[in-house]
Amino acid sequence: MTVAIDRATGRRRGDRTPRPGLGTRLKHGYQKHWYAYAMIAPVVIVLGVLVLYPLAYGFYLTLTDADSLNSARTIGVNEIEATYKFVGFDNYADILWGDTAYDRFWSHFIWTVVWTAACVTLHYCIGLGLALLLNQKNLRGRTFYRLILVLPWAVPTFVTVFGWRFMLADAGIINSALETLHLPTPLWLEDTFWQRFAAIMVNTWCGVPFMMVSLLGGLQSIDSSLYEAAEMDGANAWQRFRHVTLPGLRSVSSTVVLLGVIWTFNQFAIIFLLFGNTAPDAQILVTWAYQLGFGQQPREFAQSAAYGILLLAVLIVFTSFYRRWLNRDEQQLAI
Repeated sequence: MTVAIDRATGRRRGDRTPRPGLGTRLKHGYQKHWYAYAMIAPVVIVLGVLVLYPLAYGFYLTLTDADSLNSARTIGVNEIEATYKFVGFDNYADILWGDTAYDRFWSHFIWTVVWTAACVTLHYCIGLGLALLLNQKNLRGRTFYRLILVLPWAVPTFVTVFGWRFMLADAGIINSALETLHLPTPLWLEDTFWQRFAAIMVNTWCGVPFMMVSLLGGLQSIDSSLYEAAEMDGANAWQRFRHVTLPGLRSVSSTVVLLGVIWTFNQFAIIFLLFGNTAPDAQILVTWAYQLGFGQQPREFAQSAAYGILLLAVLIVFTSFYRRWLNRDEQQLAI
């Protein structure tokens, strides 16, 4: 067998060129893409200051017993140094397996999951129904209806929630209407069941417009010839919806559902503005973490930060499994 050798380099033909070292690759990459690095540098710096540093510092606090009594603080002209100690993962163990783990974490975690699932399901179903209605070409006044239906999303959240709080009060318009109809008047802001029901109702009101607008854009991107072909093949309205509309909305639906889960799981404003500190059993994890860190004395900074890290971990795990599930379904459909 004859082996060809390059006389200039002394290498045999077909041999792989040795891969440059890491330093060399970084140097070549910087020389080639320095302009791109310069463009993204401000964003990286801002994210580092506003996101990465607080996240790293919060994780450090979870490994201590920091609270408002042993943290560094200033009283008048006196500066008191921090005296909290490093305790490792004791905070996580106490939250997940401690004596009060169910009352302090698991009960709120279960309610948060139920709250998220109920709200996102209602957002998607009602938003899809309204999007289908507004996508009808023979519907008169579509522009006016779109404007009216988007208003709950355009109005600031605190205005919407305070409006609902007034309506749900004992002497509010909702209970007054129920009394007029001789129907029971629930304690919307006092009873645990009705507090949770009211929270889901208000969040649904605020979240449906975004879902409707997103799905309406997805509906308008579906090729109308697909519906014409399905109709010519004898498909009824349900079959066209199932085999044309839903597959056509797949990419949009997967994105808005993921965003809806993340936003609803961390929805602080609605629960806090609707109930404040008066509904402990209606608090989701993020509002309960705020209660621990800022709504009581002593303020438990380490425990509150640990809740934040656990929230982040739950969402990362969910997002990973959700994306894998979507990718697996896409591969099965491709086959």
